[in-house]
Amino acid sequence: MTDRPLRIVVVDDHTVMRAGVVALLASGTGIEIVGEAGDGRAALDLVARHEPDVALVDLRMPVLDGVATTTEIVARFPRTRVLILTTYDTDAEIERAVEAGAIGYLLKDTTREQLADAIHAAARGETVLAPRVAERLVARMRQPAPVLTAREADVLNAVADGLTNAEIGRRLVIAEATVKTHLLRLFAKLDVNDRTRAVVVALERGLLHRP
Repeated sequence: MTDRPLRIVVVDDHTVMRAGVVALLASGTGIEIVGEAGDGRAALDLVARHEPDVALVDLRMPVLDGVATTTEIVARFPRTRVLILTTYDTDAEIERAVEAGAIGYLLKDTTREQLADAIHAAARGETVLAPRVAERLVARMRQPAPVLTAREADVLNAVADGLTNAEIGRRLVIAEATVKTHLLRLFAKLDVNDRTRAVVVALERGLLHRP
């Protein structure tokens, strides 16, 4: 073990929020801010230059978002742990961040002490979750797996084939409005917001089978 301060980078496209985080961790936390970035691409340059212990990363940013940034850091700089700090706590956002390799997920209403403790825990390789996030994950695990109807599976397979709503309607001999209704139901069942993510999640959960 060493008494040196933990070295971190703070990545957030909101200048005021970034400055607030830096101010919170400025003294008495055993943490040294070695760099700040306003987007994911700049963050990767910082991590490459400083090799910090922890990268504190926001989710929604320009150029390269938090999930893509996390994926790159985990793949290229395995010694740097990624800790998400965001205002978003939807199931889809949490799942994407965890799948990308983030070791923790905090919300921006966390206190100074909680944030500092979480950074130290992340540096030790411990998983860190905001209580509300942990509750959502537990609730998600307890939910029964969604079941797709035969028609919903047909629609999703057509989406996977790259068809538009109109083309799906012609293939399945249903109205385009009906296709949209099926898609909305699929989004709700899979807790996603777009067609591509619906296909990915359905495949990951074994709900959709492709040749």
